[in-house]
Amino acid sequence: MLVLLAGIFVVHIATVIMLFVSTIANVWMVGSSGFGTISTGLWLLCNKTCSQLPVSSRDEASLKVVQAFMILSIIFSLVALILFIIQLFTLEKGKRFYMTGAVMLVCWMCILIAVSIYTARFTGRMLYYTNPHHGYCFILAWICFCFSFIIGILYLVLRKK
Repeated sequence: MLVLLAGIFVVHIATVIMLFVSTIANVWMVGSSGFGTISTGLWLLCNKTCSQLPVSSRDEASLKVVQAFMILSIIFSLVALILFIIQLFTLEKGKRFYMTGAVMLVCWMCILIAVSIYTARFTGRMLYYTNPHHGYCFILAWICFCFSFIIGILYLVLRKK
């Protein structure tokens, strides 16, 4: 049981770190141009230097929603981690980690909303660039989506022994 708790804790910490990286780094979409490799993220457009992300007024609200839900997912993941640590030491034997699981599933839903909106509105929108493809931050966000769902379900099922 201790090994299972430790494993879930390690995966949860890895999920929090990957959420931070995928939200902060600017490599959601990558493409090539005459000036080299260009990457865009949630915040900046980077070539050799980074500048403000040019977004049309039509897509600005969508980008702000994606930014907000990614930040919310980080917050909920951190809250779930703190709740897990608190419940680990205060919860009676035989009880389940319901609160931790519920908060982690809210984190999962935030990631789902953010990445789905980004996929629908911004994938392949790198005009004037050749060979646009997803960067590692986009892939990390989907990995965090999977991990947060698995961890949330495990917390709901897991009993403290």
